[in-house]
Amino acid sequence: MGLAFALAMLGTIAVQFSLTYTQMTSFEFRRSGQVLNGEMKLLLAMTPEHLEYVIRERATDDLRLVVNEAGIFTASHQPVAGELRVWPDGLVADGKLHNIVMEPEEGSPYALRFLAARAPGGHIVVLGRSLHVLDEQKLMLRHASLVTLVPIVFFALLAGTWLSHRALTRVEEMHEAVDLIMQGDIHERLPAGAEQDELQRLAGSVNRMLDRLEQLMRDMKSVGDDIAHDLRTPLARVRVGLERALSGSQASSAEALRSVIERAIDNLDQCFAIITALLRLTEIDNSKGRAAFARIDLAELVRDIVDLYEPIAESENIDFSFHCSPKEISVYGDRDLLIEMLGNLVDNAIKFTPEGGRVQISVSMSGHHPFIAVEDTGIGIQPDEKHAVLSRFYRSDKSRHIPGSGLGLSLVASILRLHNAELKILDTHPGVPEKGVCFLVLFPTSDLIQYDE
Repeated sequence: MGLAFALAMLGTIAVQFSLTYTQMTSFEFRRSGQVLNGEMKLLLAMTPEHLEYVIRERATDDLRLVVNEAGIFTASHQPVAGELRVWPDGLVADGKLHNIVMEPEEGSPYALRFLAARAPGGHIVVLGRSLHVLDEQKLMLRHASLVTLVPIVFFALLAGTWLSHRALTRVEEMHEAVDLIMQGDIHERLPAGAEQDELQRLAGSVNRMLDRLEQLMRDMKSVGDDIAHDLRTPLARVRVGLERALSGSQASSAEALRSVIERAIDNLDQCFAIITALLRLTEIDNSKGRAAFARIDLAELVRDIVDLYEPIAESENIDFSFHCSPKEISVYGDRDLLIEMLGNLVDNAIKFTPEGGRVQISVSMSGHHPFIAVEDTGIGIQPDEKHAVLSRFYRSDKSRHIPGSGLGLSLVASILRLHNAELKILDTHPGVPEKGVCFLVLFPTSDLIQYDE
């Protein structure tokens, strides 16, 4: 990494040198062109006699400061006046700038920019500006670049080595943490600071993933324990009943045998119901796409549920009502899943509401959010249990005498999570949770909702 950093610095220096070199040359050429064109314009505006005088005497005036060579030539390139006594080889009197290298008989060659133009008297005026200053500037730039190259390369190697050592040390620490995790220490985490760079952000993301995996493992262990606990009781009852029937104590009575078989079937049905609910939860939680999602009228969906459960409520002597806003309210979702969700909420409300109680379903808007509220006057939910009731197999002590698997609200939570909706559990009588509960399903804003496929 240190060598790569040094090479990158060398590349940067080379690019900077090239740009500076090019810009310096371009600037000097542009400036010399402006000077020569300006002076030529002034000279051509003079009379032939005055022009010849100025060229001859230019060593004593300001023209010497901006023009290094000047001369007047005939049309056949014979010198007339000025210090330039030889027509530059390759120069054309076309009013354009020409870069020409002069090679004197004595001394080193030198470069000039020449401008030749025809004067009104028929003579040709030639002006030349030396590029010696540009050559000196380029030489200084080359020397400065070579002098600074060694310390810059040394610094780049030093900085690259330090950075690579720092990065490799952090990577080595992460490798050690990963090895510990692979050996079974699921509580180990990658070293991560305040997540200021990409490596720290990566470590933070991996740690959050490990937290989630650890939570899932705990959930799986808890689910396994709950399954074993919830299935053991009905299966034990089946076994005991069958053993008694087999022992002959009830074999004399066909009616008794029939009763044993019916109880065994009921217990097995309870086991199958738990397994079916778990499979349904897994299916919903593993669902990635939303191909069946469509715009759904909430009022129409609730009416279907009301038609389904109204006879059940009447048989339990429970007042069952439905209130809906006159304005059409729709959400984007899977109709079958939403019916399953609402059916679980209504079934729980009827199941836990005593005879003579009331269950009410409402559909309306809360700000820009559509919602469904299922209220009852049942046994309610204690404040410290409102979060626990959404977990799998959880059943409060006061509801254990009522048939069920403890998976209904878990199924509701999974369906709403798929729809990006929120479930709130409220008391119908604040401060008195024993007098009922309200399950409020709050959907995302209909006009702004976007689902990630």
